[in-house]
Parts: sequence; structure tokens; C-alpha cells
Amino acid sequence: MRYWPTLVILWMMAAPAAEIQAPTGEEVLERIDRNMYLDQAISTATMVIHGRSATRTLTSKTYRQGLNQAFVEYLSPPREKGKKMLRLADKLWTYTPEPTDRIITISGHLLRQSVMGSDLSYEDITENRRLRELYDARVTGQEEIDGRRCWILSLTAKTEDVTYHARTLWVDQERWLPLKEDRFARSGRLLKTIRIEEVFPVGERWYPKRMTFRDMLSRGDGTEYTIDTIDIEVDIPDHLFSKSALRQ
Repeated sequence: MRYWPTLVILWMMAAPAAEIQAPTGEEVLERIDRNMYLDQAISTATMVIHGRSATRTLTSKTYRQGLNQAFVEYLSPPREKGKKMLRLADKLWTYTPEPTDRIITISGHLLRQSVMGSDLSYEDITENRRLRELYDARVTGQEEIDGRRCWILSLTAKTEDVTYHARTLWVDQERWLPLKEDRFARSGRLLKTIRIEEVFPVGERWYPKRMTFRDMLSRGDGTEYTIDTIDIEVDIPDHLFSKSALRQ
């Protein structure tokens, strides 16, 4: 018992040192980007939209290549099958097959609109830019989320063209994924919340498998987004990222 006070003092002296060892915001962003950014990938996903009056389920296949190229094709249900999206840099085209056989161009602030009535925007689904290029970051504390220690990371946009001016992330200290995220407008209004409910290994990285998105300006009950399969060791033909591919 006579050693107990000494142990307490040593513990108190060590506690500040642990806080000093916290990573910088830039270091945390680098680790997140290492997990989340994909040079190229083909994935399939299921999206469950919990609307005010009904729940809808859609499946899709997405092709990504580099920072600025994404191609999405909807596989089900029958009424949505064959609809496609093509993202090239800051422009996006949507294609609706019969009966309209129509291509629509979407750009600017319209990229922030809901996709298929979900809580995800066109930006949310197709953007593949590194967080370090978009935001300044600082670590503001630690908190436990679902039994996992997380760094609390505060992000502020570097430029005016970023969809979300500020974001707060709770980043898993071991797997370097944001298990929880709040996204804000310039006014400070909370626009969207995201929770990663399940993760899985993809090669040597960890990647989100099941997520819940909640648009705080919507009256629905959120959207569940699950990545069913993903292949990052794949070659994607360049012709897929062209407007002519929308009608193929």
C-alpha cells in the first residue's frame, strides 16, 4: 500500500505525455486518404432508402478511375434498371432509358441534389478526391465510438467550391476510418450525418462496408448504403468514361 501514492503520481505525470503524442490533423487525414482513396475500383452496392411513406431498395454497379471519373449503373429494381450516371471532373450526366432515352447534364450546385430520393447527393456517390486536398484539419480531442477509441477531427474547407464547408470526424485510432461524421454548411448548419456501421479489409486497408446517411434537411428516416463487393485490382477500359457509354 505504501507504493500506491507513488504510482498515482507517476500516472498523473504520464497522462499529459499521452496527450502530446496525439497525431496532427494532417497526419490523420493522410491515414484516412490512404484507406479511402482508390486509384481504380469496381464495386456493387445496395442502397435502402427509408422515406416518409415507404422504403425502397436499389442495387448498383460503380466504376471509379482516378480523381475525376466515375460511372454508375443501376441494376434493380426493374423501374430503375438501366439508369446510369457519368462523372467527369466537375460535370455529371444522367441517362434514363425507355421511354425517355434522355441524357441530362448536371453541374455546379445541382451536384448536391438527392440521388433517387436518397440521403446521398450526386457528390456523395461520385466524388473521389483526397481530403488533404480539400480541407485543413486539427485534432480536437478523443472519444469512444462503439467501443473503439477515436480522434475527433475538425475540418475546414480550403476553397469555396467544396460541398461541405466544415466537417467533424470521429476517426478510429487503429483502422483510420471515420466511424462517425457531421457535415456542415458555411452558416454552421448541420446538413448531413454519416455513421459507418461495419468495415471490412480490402487488400492492406480497411474500407467502409455498411453506412447510414441522414440528410438533416430531409424528412425521411435515413439511407443505408452497403458495399456488397469491391475489386481494386482491376483494369477499367477508358471508353467506359464517355457519354457514348451511357446508351450502351
